[in-house]
Amino acid sequence: MDLLVVGGGPAGLATALHAARAGLDVSVWEQRAGIVDKACGEGLMPGAVAALAALGVDPPGHDLRGIRYVAGPRRVDADFRVGPGRGVRRTTLHALLREAVLAAGVRVDQRTARHIEQDQDGVTVDGTRAHHLVAADGLHSPIRRALGLNRPCRARPRHGLRRHYPLAPWSDHVEVYWSREAEAYVTPVADDLVGVAVLTTARRPYDDHLAAFPELRERLAGAAVPAGPVRGAGPFRQTASARTTGRVLLVGDAAGYVDALTGEGIALALAQASAAVRAVTAGDLTAYEREWRQLTRRYRWLTHALLSATRPLPARAALVPIAQRLPWLFSAAVGMLARPAGESAM
Repeated sequence: MDLLVVGGGPAGLATALHAARAGLDVSVWEQRAGIVDKACGEGLMPGAVAALAALGVDPPGHDLRGIRYVAGPRRVDADFRVGPGRGVRRTTLHALLREAVLAAGVRVDQRTARHIEQDQDGVTVDGTRAHHLVAADGLHSPIRRALGLNRPCRARPRHGLRRHYPLAPWSDHVEVYWSREAEAYVTPVADDLVGVAVLTTARRPYDDHLAAFPELRERLAGAAVPAGPVRGAGPFRQTASARTTGRVLLVGDAAGYVDALTGEGIALALAQASAAVRAVTAGDLTAYEREWRQLTRRYRWLTHALLSATRPLPARAALVPIAQRLPWLFSAAVGMLARPAGESAM
């Protein structure tokens, strides 16, 4: 086997699809059965929509025209300049990527990777031999830890909670509501469904967090009952000392993650999947480390800057008023998010 991918989420499936198109013999191992739902914002940036289209995947959802910041009566909008993004259910995206991978002849097995050994010629995972291994096993990657690539993080941990509501979207923007200690992200994912994700350092029940957003809570009151349970994720901040070791490459959240604040997770995972396969086919894994840094530079810089700027309570309160007074700056930041990962500003 040329490539074994451990992790059957969007990052792993996209890697497998790129590998199959490159003519590699590839298999995917995923420990969970079927289509898996996870707590995520479910908003695809325009770059992610384009990357999926290049793979022949066109998930249904709700077009997104831009991003709106809201703090009480204050609000500021910025539209995407390169075309719409799309709100898409995580389960819908997962199902379509899985279908595309199976149609490409890739084998997907329900297996857990437990023991990994490697030498100069390949990698052996629980007795299965492959020339290369891609670990796309998520935010808390067991493979990253097993290979000694995990680095401790001292930052105050942030977590996310998400729930869906059976309501017609009231906006074609991703709305970000700001409070003293949390952000709420409202993403239309269908004509009759919105997702609401809360990101925060404060550990308390989802409904308690919603109480800090009275306008949003009033809008959600139109739903008789939520469309499903609350799902959680985090802590977000994960750091790897390197993205490669020997013949193993880390892709997606397994390669390191700062925060969900900018909504670029899927776009970055898709770009990393393509870069990892290029490195494997070229026989130069050091190229992946260099390209990973280039692909994620904008995300890491912007996310660190926003987190640092909004950590003090006075700064959080001032963020939306400043964006109103400097709309060109807010528009430029949104423009950065909309561009494909790794693309430089013109």
